[in-house]
Order: sequence, then C-alpha cells, then structure tokens
Amino acid sequence: MEALIPVINKLQDVFNTVGADIIQLPQIVVVGTQSSGKSSVLESLVGRDILPRGTGIVTRRPLILQLVHIDSEDRRKTSEENGIEGEEWGKFLHTKNKIYTDFEEIRREIEAETERMSGNNKGICDEPIHLKVFSPHVVNLTLVDLPGITKVPVGDQPKDIEILIRELIFKYISNPNSIILAVTAANTDMATSEALKVAREVDTDGRRTLAVVTKLDLMDAGTDAMDVLMGRVIPVKLGIIGVVNRSQLDINQKKAVTDAIRDEYAFLQKKYPSLANRNGTKYLARTLNRLLMHHIRDCLPELKTRINVLAAQYQSLLNSYGEPVEDKSSTLLQLITKFAAEYCHTIEGTAKYIETAELCGGARICYIFHETFGRTLESVDPLGGLTTIDVLTAIRNATGPRPALFVPEVSFELLVKRQVKRLEEPSLRCVELVHEEMQRIIQHCSNYSTQELLRFPKLHDAIVEVVTSLLRKRLPVTNEMVHNLVAIELAYINTKHPDFADACGLMNNNIEEQRRNRMRDLPAAVPRDKAANSGSQSSSSGEQPDGGTGNWRGMLRRGEDSTGGERAMPQPPYSSSPHKGHAVNLLDVPVPVSRKLSAREQRDCEVIERLIKSYFLIVRKNIQDSVPKAVMHFLVNHVKDCLQSELVGQLYKTGLLNDLLTESEDMAQRRNEAADMLKALQKASQVIAEIRETHMW
Repeated sequence: MEALIPVINKLQDVFNTVGADIIQLPQIVVVGTQSSGKSSVLESLVGRDILPRGTGIVTRRPLILQLVHIDSEDRRKTSEENGIEGEEWGKFLHTKNKIYTDFEEIRREIEAETERMSGNNKGICDEPIHLKVFSPHVVNLTLVDLPGITKVPVGDQPKDIEILIRELIFKYISNPNSIILAVTAANTDMATSEALKVAREVDTDGRRTLAVVTKLDLMDAGTDAMDVLMGRVIPVKLGIIGVVNRSQLDINQKKAVTDAIRDEYAFLQKKYPSLANRNGTKYLARTLNRLLMHHIRDCLPELKTRINVLAAQYQSLLNSYGEPVEDKSSTLLQLITKFAAEYCHTIEGTAKYIETAELCGGARICYIFHETFGRTLESVDPLGGLTTIDVLTAIRNATGPRPALFVPEVSFELLVKRQVKRLEEPSLRCVELVHEEMQRIIQHCSNYSTQELLRFPKLHDAIVEVVTSLLRKRLPVTNEMVHNLVAIELAYINTKHPDFADACGLMNNNIEEQRRNRMRDLPAAVPRDKAANSGSQSSSSGEQPDGGTGNWRGMLRRGEDSTGGERAMPQPPYSSSPHKGHAVNLLDVPVPVSRKLSAREQRDCEVIERLIKSYFLIVRKNIQDSVPKAVMHFLVNHVKDCLQSELVGQLYKTGLLNDLLTESEDMAQRRNEAADMLKALQKASQVIAEIRETHMW
C-alpha cells in the first residue's frame, strides 16, 4: 500500500501540467497560528532548511510540498540522466525541469516567487507554489503549508487580512479528501487553539484531523504536556503528537535538522519516557504516511468516478469545438446543410435535441393554430359590436322610401359582411405568431443543434441574416393570402350554403311554432284572422300619418310610442296653418332614442340576428380551417423547401470562404485547453487503472 502515495503524486503532476484544480486530491493541510511552529514541523519532515524564516507573516502563499522517497537505484538513474550530484534534490513547477540540489537556493526561490505574486507589503496570494523534494530520507507525503492565522493587520497588510487568511485556509481544508494537521504550541492553552477551532468547523466529527503540539521544551517550569498528549484536555480522534522544534538560536547557528531530531528524542526519553515512542518527528512522519495511505485508499474509487465523469464532459466539450478546418469549401457546405436539416427537423419534431422546458418549433406552430388562433376565433361573438338599433336601422335603410312587407336581404348582407370582416385581424395575428416562431427556431438550432456554428461567429450571423431575410420576404405574401381568404368570404354571401339553408329552415320552424303558441294564448272573443294580422297592423299604425293632418314629429312620435299588439293612440294635431301654430320643417329628423320595439320590429331584428349568427359560424369554421393551411403552404413549407438552396446560393461562394470560416479569437485556445485537460484526465484514469490491476484496493 506504500505505492498509493506515489500514485497521488503522479496524479498531482498530471493535473499540474494543465494548471487545473478540478480534482481534489488527498493531501495533508497544515494549519496553525503565526509562530506556532508550522514551518519547523515541515522542515523536520523534510530534513532540510527550505522554508523562509522571519518575524510576522512569512508564509504568504500556499506551498504544496510533495515528498518523494527514492531508493539508491532511482537516485543513480536520475543523477546520470540529469548530470546532478547529491542524493537529494528539488523541483519547482514554475521553473519546469530545473533541478535544485542546493536547498538554500530552494529557500531563496520560494521567497522570490512569493514576492513576485504577493508583493512586498506582507499581503497574501492564493496561487500555490508547487515544490517536489526527492530524498532517501523522507517518507512519501503531500503537504500544504498555509499562511498562519492572524488577528491584527501589521504594517501594510490589508485591513481584512484575517478574513483573507481564513478564506484561504477553508479553501483547502474544506476538501473532503484532505487530512488536517492542526499545529498548536505547547506553551499556549489547548482549549483556545485556533487551529483546532477552524478544523472542527469543516470536520465536525474529527475523522480527518490530527493535532500536533510543538515547543514541548518551552513550557513553564513545573508544568508538562502529559494531559494534553494523552487527550485528556481536548480529545482528537486521529491522535495528538508532540514534537520539539529548533530554537531561533539553533537556526541562527545552522544546527542541522538531523541533530535536532536526535536531541528531540533525548528530550522525550527524559521528560516523557512513557510517551517517547508515540511522539517526536519520526513518529509524526510515519503516522502521517499511514494516515495518508489509508485515506487515499478510501478516496480512490470516488476519485476514479470523478475523473471518468470529467473525461466524458471534456470529450463532449472538445467535440463541440470541432477539429481545425482543413477543407473550407467542404466544411462550409456541411455546416449549411446541417443547419438547414436541423431547422427542418425542429419544425417536423424529429430534431436530435428535444426541448423539454417549453414548446418549440412545429409543436408551437401547432399550438398557435389550434389553441391560440382557434380559441381567439371562438371567442369572437357573432353579434359583437352589433346593437338592435344597428340591425333595425340597416333594415329601414335597405327598404328606401317604401314600407317593407318582408325583411330585406340587403340588410342581412350588409351586416354579415361587417361581422365577417372582424375575423381578419386574428387571422393576420396568427401569421405574425408563426413568423415569430420561425424566427425563434434559428436561435434554437444555434444553441442546441449546431453548436459548432459558434466556432464561426461570422458564418452564424450570415446564416441568421439569410434565414431572417427569407422569412421577411414570405411574410407579406402570406398576409396577402390570408387577407384574400377573408375577402373571398366577403365577396359572395352564399345563402344557398347547405349548412345555412338547414339553419334557415330550422329557424322558420321555430318562428312558426312561436306564432301558433301566441294564437293559442289569445282570448276566445278575438277573431283568429284579426289576431294573425294584429302584429303587422300595430307596427304599420306608427308609420302612417293619422288622417293626413299630423306633422312629421307627431308621426314619428306615434310610431315610436306604439307597442306590440296595440295601435298607437291619435294625438291632437298641430295646426298646419302658420297663423295658428309653428312652422313645420320636414328635414328636421330626430335622432332615434331607445324605446320598446314593436312586435314586428322585434321579430325582424331577431330574424336578421339569427341569420347573421348562422352564416358567421359557417364562415368562421372556413377561416379556422383555411388560414392554417395557407400559413403552412405560403410560409412554413416554402421556407423548409427553399432554405437549403437559399443558404447555398447566398453563402457558398469562394470569395466568402475565408471570412465566413474565421474562428472566434479564443476558440483555438479553448480547444487546446480542452484537449490538454482531456489528455490529463485520460492519463489519470490510466494511472488509477494500473493500481486497480495490482489489487491494491
């Protein structure tokens, strides 16, 4: 199982090559306050002085430190290939293949790289430094050193330095695949440990937190850390390990780390003999190595799944970017043909990408025809905007100066044409809605069906312009046809239409039945022949001058005051002599006022209204059927049939090839990045597969 950590190191190298942080790999994150001894613990694990030293905040960028154990054979092979001397060396990611054998130079490079990104004002940066150390004296580990937790900004530090550091720490310890190494100085109260506090915020059950107590040799005289190391003060599931750091004097005097480890062992044997074998730097290194191996073993299956999912996503992304164009003529024709086919498929409902959020294409056109347009027509009242006075006025105007014996047909035609004309506006609106949907299909095909068009923005814009122009040309033609459909209905009122004749026959039967019912209800003393004529007599009584002596106003007043079944009572006439009364102006026709209609007037109006309604329903049915057919023929089907040839004729030209197939500026870069990431993921998958073949989990 020791080989698991090199596997993670390989995966880290793979993803470092593409600068990606999309996979959260198992690693040990070191957390602690400033001057708690974090850097000393890391240097003890490495066995070398490699980290910057000083007062205040020194670690200002995350340092991802990979320790790689090498045996003598690997050391000899690497020395021969790279021409280096020494058994230990380091490599930075940002300096590529440069090998550092001088660890003092490594420390200076860390300082320089920190200054380059973070500046010299003690600010911090979340961009990590990657360092890999090869040595026969280390165990395989991957550690992350972070800036120490601080409370008060110092010097030129930002006012929110505490928040910035906490956010940076949480970015790393929130990784569920990480182990948290919480460092606390022994000469501080363990109950107030900031490192343990932040660890518990993300690791509430403590399954991945290990505590390290530093500076055991600096505790007050007469005190010890026995209770702390035994877990009696603050229990930690993964354990608490005590270490002894080098003092500042030791560092100034260049005391070797190996000598410090030897002195640490002697101190533990003297001060904590019963706990000496479970504390110290060497025990810490072995413990971290064991914990990390077990953690990697638990994480690998999920890690493999995550890598496979990402590989599939990047493969799809790379496919959408397409291959670099070699044959531009063929590519242009293919893109035009594919767009035209997808446009037609979207209308027909056979597109590869079916929209699930809303109706689209042919489905929306069908909805417009049968729901929007159909319901709008059905909501049009056959007699809407038509009052009884309008009907009565039309009947009177159609008779001229002669009293009518029958309801004039001209009045029916006049009124029914007025009502049929109201069907034109919703019909033209139907054309407009279908045209808008045909326009929307262009965007739908660009977004979902032919994503490779996004590679060529000029071609995409040109296709949109051609299709929009084609739709724009067909719109007036379709509108004209729909206008003609209504005009055709207005041109000839077919009163011999079978449905209309049936309605008239039924209406006549109803009227005759009502007449018979009225006659049955008359008193026995009234002669039947007089009763049958009573309606017409009463209506005519209001229209004839009384004995030829009344004026025009009195005639109209008597006609308006007459009621069904009763003759108007004669009124005292005005004198026709100018000496005895007022002069009569025969052109002074009064404006009709609301009144109760006579029985004949009511009957005539009812007849006309029923005829209008019956014929209107016939025309509405015709319009509801013919308008969608006209729209399909003149707009939808025409565009489908002509789209391919229109696009080819407008765009497939030699002079336009280079311009239309110019990729967007960042497309090539995104394609290369996606290809590199896919290659890294595939390589990572192979690494994990090799481990699985050896039955390591």
